[in-house]
Amino acid sequence: MIAAHSITMAKKSEPTYVPPFTVSAEAINLIAKISGQIERYAIRMEQSDGLRLRKANRIRTIHSSLAIEGNTLTEDEVRDIIDGKTVVAPIRQIQEVKNAIETYEMYPTLDAFNEKDLLKAHGVMMKALIDDAGRYRRGGVGVFGNQGLIHLAPPADRVPYLMGDLFNWLKYSKDHLLVRSCVFHYEFEFIHPFIDGNGRTGRLWQSLILGKLHPLFEHLPVENMVYANQQAYYDAITASTKTGESGPFIDFMLNEIYKTLIEHQGEPITNAQNKPSENKAEIDRAFDEKIGKKFGVKFGVKFGVNEKMVLLLLSETPTITAAEIAEHTGLSKRGVEKQIKKFRDMGIISRIGSDKGGHWIVNADL
Repeated sequence: MIAAHSITMAKKSEPTYVPPFTVSAEAINLIAKISGQIERYAIRMEQSDGLRLRKANRIRTIHSSLAIEGNTLTEDEVRDIIDGKTVVAPIRQIQEVKNAIETYEMYPTLDAFNEKDLLKAHGVMMKALIDDAGRYRRGGVGVFGNQGLIHLAPPADRVPYLMGDLFNWLKYSKDHLLVRSCVFHYEFEFIHPFIDGNGRTGRLWQSLILGKLHPLFEHLPVENMVYANQQAYYDAITASTKTGESGPFIDFMLNEIYKTLIEHQGEPITNAQNKPSENKAEIDRAFDEKIGKKFGVKFGVKFGVNEKMVLLLLSETPTITAAEIAEHTGLSKRGVEKQIKKFRDMGIISRIGSDKGGHWIVNADL
């Protein structure tokens, strides 16, 4: 239950409202475990198959988050839509996937602490699906289950104030980001600020908050774990609502994050580092699959392994920056910038939009 607002004055660097929650001994233990696993998972993402893993995780994220909301498309169909292939399915479900793809592509440009960015993300997530995409609801809304009304959300006229206070707490709270991400997720679902799309937007926003802790959370499919434990997810929300604070939900989500980190680590990085020829072979295969074997012939150039890695990243994440490419590949930022300039001069890549808000296109169409 949302607690009453405090009327005491506070400094700008302190939240004026604190959502009710408790951090259990289990949560403290999970925070320590998660912190110990983060770098191990980050190393896993830098293995030779990291590009494929990031794409696979993005597909799982989109599929699972939408499946929780009743979308019946399979992971393969989501992959086909991402790859631009034709899928025969209900128009609304295809639109949901396309919207989710576009929204998750905005991930690097969204500020988890900015309320306007939340509205912008919801506007894209629910584009052509509801009339009020990107705007807080103007009427009452409830959550219904098999046995009727489960939760009646606060009145619509309170939503802007509740969300403003929630973002103020999120930005200025000194609590651990893992805790803040869970509290925000629960409070967001309790407020239910939109007429539709609250579940998928809330899960996206928790990932964004976690991204402030470490960039790897952009590619960690927590939604997939939630989907596999969907009833437990709703039970945790219900338990928190009954107790009037988000402690049970914090415990549940931290446990899901920890399990996801463990289950997606795969082969230790040392096994890959000892086989550089296999690393190169994996990059070659990924390049051929994503961009095409004839791509080099088209531009009259033979690409080296570093060039292939840069082009793969530009193709996989169009909004990626040179600094981020350098971080992913181990190349210097200056070296990446030189490669990008060469590719642009040759017409291999194009920039759409401004340097800050635009994106890259790899001209792979033959």
